[in-house]
Amino acid sequence: MKRKTKLFAVLFAFALVVAACGGDDDAADTTAAPDTTAAAETTAAPDTTAAGGGTVEITGAGSISGVFLPKCTNIAVFPQANSGAEEAAAELGSDPADFVGPADCGDATGQIEFITNAVTQGVGAIMVSNNAGDELAPSAQAAADAGIPVVSWDSPIPSAQGESVFVAQVDFDETGLVMADMALNILGDDGGQFAILSATPEAANQNAWISAMGEALAGDAKYASLELVDTVYGNDVAEDSVTQALALVDQYPDLELIMAPTTVGIVAAAQAMTQEGLCDQVKVSGLGLPDEMRAFTESGCAPEFALWSFVDLGYLSYYVAYGIATGQIEAAEGVSFTAGRMGEYTITADPTRDAGLRVLMGPFTVYDASNIG
Repeated sequence: MKRKTKLFAVLFAFALVVAACGGDDDAADTTAAPDTTAAAETTAAPDTTAAGGGTVEITGAGSISGVFLPKCTNIAVFPQANSGAEEAAAELGSDPADFVGPADCGDATGQIEFITNAVTQGVGAIMVSNNAGDELAPSAQAAADAGIPVVSWDSPIPSAQGESVFVAQVDFDETGLVMADMALNILGDDGGQFAILSATPEAANQNAWISAMGEALAGDAKYASLELVDTVYGNDVAEDSVTQALALVDQYPDLELIMAPTTVGIVAAAQAMTQEGLCDQVKVSGLGLPDEMRAFTESGCAPEFALWSFVDLGYLSYYVAYGIATGQIEAAEGVSFTAGRMGEYTITADPTRDAGLRVLMGPFTVYDASNIG
């Protein structure tokens, strides 16, 4: 029998849950343009490390101005990343970057204006989690032409145009494998139908993860019983994600799993399945924050999911941007450096894109009932 959903009731209930959560999800108004303070004069920096040379320890070399630009400001993971960037700035004796960006992740091209403003104001560095695909490239190139390093984090510029280096949270191919393995663990050897609830169609990181998952499913016979029936987009907006999750359930009566590689989508899907009483039929997995997912994991609605530390990602991204901006390191393949408490890293060619450089952070943590507490 086809499952019917009570969309308005679920949306209302979900709104109450979100309102009750409060805390990190409530971002202040950060849509104002960055301040007009130009990059401060810096002290002499160590010589740039040549590719294949020694390891440079990035140290305080004066204060720089900058912008820390998330996909949007109203999702908990992005203020967490900014707190890591602020920690790094304090260690290096630099002013924290301005945390600015669109209020809503559904505004896929809203970041362009912030980068344009930053270039006009002559900031020292731009750190961006790209939400606009290659539409962001011209503004990033304008920054590069002005001598401003553009360090992408979380989500790169697909073409790498204008980008100095991408700080990747995890290997994107590994993300696809992790999601495929979680789907198989949840559905079992008999497999079944599942669908993907992503953020926006332009999100380069999620598109890469979904592509990598598709390659994993096609490339290993152990996944043969898994059937991906659809990929939909909730725009990283809670209400839109609930709507899409419920529509999947109605459209595919044999659906057994919703895989959401987005912290907004996974909570929305889990909440929708819980409110509809469908957790015994449709499980939820993907990428989520432990504090937001604990109740759903303990109830069995979301048996397992994965993530990394966004605090560490922001911290490492600031170190990389600061090192380039102060001339301590060069954005070049083979350059090795030490980034505070995070330790040593090496800039490499990005194997997940045709062009571009990457610093790989890692690792993944997979959460289930055994470690969610």
